[in-house]
Amino acid sequence: MQTSALNCRRTLTRPALARRAVTRGFTMMELLVVLAILGLLAGLAISNVTGIFGGAQASTAQLFVKESMKTSLFTYRMTMGDYPSTADGLQALITAPGNKAGSWRGPYIEGGKVPLDPWNEPYQYASPGQKNKSGYDLWSKGPDKQSGTADDIGNWDDAHSVEAPK
Repeated sequence: MQTSALNCRRTLTRPALARRAVTRGFTMMELLVVLAILGLLAGLAISNVTGIFGGAQASTAQLFVKESMKTSLFTYRMTMGDYPSTADGLQALITAPGNKAGSWRGPYIEGGKVPLDPWNEPYQYASPGQKNKSGYDLWSKGPDKQSGTADDIGNWDDAHSVEAPK
């Protein structure tokens, strides 16, 4: 009698054990679906981050041309009597122009070189400016890296802008 009770117990528990073993893990299809969803979410996050950084690049360039260089160029003007010429460019803030070496009191920019814009292009400079007639024009060519296009970022007021300097 003991053996029949034991056999009965075994037969009752085997299906329960089999069901428990089947429901323990995930199927390959479930894992693939989860990975696909994670991939889509990562793609969306990366594309949103790129948009955020793109806006930050434009803001950085605008801050540089409208504010950061203002003090250096103003100090140069106070020392030398005028802004650097277009030919001398922003390099005149780092090294003395050949014809004005005696009165030059620079460097007017720290670091020994003119910074590049956020798109790794040199900032453009013109004095006298075409948009700021009594001062200078300082601009980044923007993401398209071409001067004179709509995405240029300059130290001028866009409402009164004319064609960008070339």
